[in-house]
Amino acid sequence: MEKIDVRGMSCPQPVLMTKNAIEKYPKGIDILVDNNTAKNNITRFLKNSGYKLEFKNEEEDTLIVARK
Repeated sequence: MEKIDVRGMSCPQPVLMTKNAIEKYPKGIDILVDNNTAKNNITRFLKNSGYKLEFKNEEEDTLIVARK
């Protein structure tokens, strides 16, 4: 699966990058985030887009696994 890294970015950039990635890879993507604001905004966007989500902690970051 495609993996994007949105660590260090402020909104709305993480959501826009996620949107662009799911347009290219509609079956699923992995998104690495480093703050709760980005995590919450991306989670809301992906759920509204019909994706099932799984969250994995990677040290101080979170990996959002999104699949159709």
